[in-house]
Amino acid sequence: MGLQLIDVHKSYPMRQGRKRVLRGIDATFRRGERVGILGRNGSGKSTLVRILGGIEAPTRGTIRRSMSVSWPIGMAAGFHGALSGADNTRFIARIYDRPVRETVDFVESFAELGDYLRMPVNTYSAGMRSRLGLAISLAIDFDCFLVDEALAVGDTRFGRAFGARLARAGLIIVTHQPSLVRQLCRRAAVLADGTLTFFDDIDEALATYNSL
Repeated sequence: MGLQLIDVHKSYPMRQGRKRVLRGIDATFRRGERVGILGRNGSGKSTLVRILGGIEAPTRGTIRRSMSVSWPIGMAAGFHGALSGADNTRFIARIYDRPVRETVDFVESFAELGDYLRMPVNTYSAGMRSRLGLAISLAIDFDCFLVDEALAVGDTRFGRAFGARLARAGLIIVTHQPSLVRQLCRRAAVLADGTLTFFDDIDEALATYNSL
């Protein structure tokens, strides 16, 4: 099947009551398909991304997984800032039971970070962190890539390699940029008021989003 969300709710405690972010989401993401999720700022996109990536659990509901899904590519969190890019790569390779030396060599070849790969990640620019995360995700070879916000890898050897890999894998991109959805996806959904509405027609999804 892939990844399935059944009546997923998410709320956070506040000083008075709870803030409800997701309100009964039902969704199925099949292996190999490419889906764009559009949402305005504050709509709950980051919360949904963390739940899809397994970083955060729903308050209520069920999640079923029968494919591997990457961590949320594009989020600033996830790396240990005091460790080098190479050390972060080794740590992740061990978690996913991948050959450590082979994984580091792959990331070094494709991330195009040069000497920075041996420097602490907290010295990296946002773009360098993104390239590191994208390169490691390629090395792990997930069934589905989960992308949070803009995906900008450029016309480099790595950028072309990542684009080619995306063409052979599933993709869930959560963004506020309609152009990315039109460019990369075959199906789309709109996140608004804590609910997720799917559209088989990309133009219909974009029109609904633009009307919000």
